[in-house]
Amino acid sequence: MDTAFEAVFVARQPIFTPSLDVWGYELLFRTSIDCNTAIIEDGERATASVLADGLVAATQDMPQGRKILVNFPEALLASEAAYALPVDLGVVEILETVSATEETFEAVRELRSEGYTIALDDYTGEERNRPLLKYADIVKVDILELGSDAETVKKVVATIPEGKLLLAEKVEDRETFEMLKQLGFTLFQGFFFSKPEILEGRKLSSGELSRLQIMEELGREEVSLERLSEILGTDPSLSYRLFRYINSASFGLSVKVDSVERAVAMLGIKQITQWLKSAILSDMAPSQRGAELAFLSVQRAKFLELLCDETDACSIPDPLFITGLFSLLDAMLDIRMKDILETLPLDQTVVDALTGKSKLHKLLMLAHSYERGYWADCDRRMKALGLKPERVNRLYAQSRNWAAQVMGAAR
Repeated sequence: MDTAFEAVFVARQPIFTPSLDVWGYELLFRTSIDCNTAIIEDGERATASVLADGLVAATQDMPQGRKILVNFPEALLASEAAYALPVDLGVVEILETVSATEETFEAVRELRSEGYTIALDDYTGEERNRPLLKYADIVKVDILELGSDAETVKKVVATIPEGKLLLAEKVEDRETFEMLKQLGFTLFQGFFFSKPEILEGRKLSSGELSRLQIMEELGREEVSLERLSEILGTDPSLSYRLFRYINSASFGLSVKVDSVERAVAMLGIKQITQWLKSAILSDMAPSQRGAELAFLSVQRAKFLELLCDETDACSIPDPLFITGLFSLLDAMLDIRMKDILETLPLDQTVVDALTGKSKLHKLLMLAHSYERGYWADCDRRMKALGLKPERVNRLYAQSRNWAAQVMGAAR
């Protein structure tokens, strides 16, 4: 197979219901180090293989029943690439650039006859896209393109036949989210979920504060295995999850571990503290929206830590791990970041990274671009940081796999 298809990298964006439960995910594929589009159009079998391999990476920690959306350009609709998607979960997303030809209609009819759900991407009411509406089960409306204006969105919605699921994409804030619910949208995609809904007078609860203080304590250089065992020993839930983690197949142990002290000793200071921080963070986010934020935070933490060895912007990795882990706390707790930082005294390196006052913030913004699938922006940022794209792509994939393993045991 062509080397362009040897490595597959995936960004995964959640799609929410009005109650902020997770309905599914859109998978954004980057299939080579110099590719800024979702899928390389170079051969049916190669593309199908890319989809199949990428699905494994992106869905290994995905709860059952969640839908999976994948973009398909025109050249791929007539191929067999879409059949790499599981029919009960797969949603074939027709790009806005696809022509309304008889060949396209026939390909979509065949997919529907096989049971696939069809989504029309980036619909903005243009006449050239309307013939495809009759074949779509889901219509994705690009809210950012429409300026997030209620009257403009209403006019676009009026052109969509009744009975279609309306999915608002690129929703960037809560106000727009609430407006779209009133206009009949039932699915929502965008990073509005990762922004705090500030509640005036909201303070950290004693439980939240104590968890954050434990996380801060775990970041100290002098933390001991004895202290970690003590923290775990007073929390049956954490102890149970630790045993589930260390006895999982990924460790390949021949003898079951059922002692906190032994588990801590086997994992070592670094691995046990990172797992504990992740587990405590997941406890602070019981909702599905919170779980997505927790996963994103843990993946960011590992990604930033792994990047430390690749750039002269960083000397030690620990502050970067904490930076990633804490970077979405404002959204998880609906409290301004500055209030969190005032309540919880962190190392100044972490504070500067979170507030944009150091070079480390540039690494955080690189993670931000990866999560959104902004591949051109990723390449620009990597070039500015002197990072090698192929290496960074692999570290991002590694961070996803690590987060999936850790968060699966932390919940």
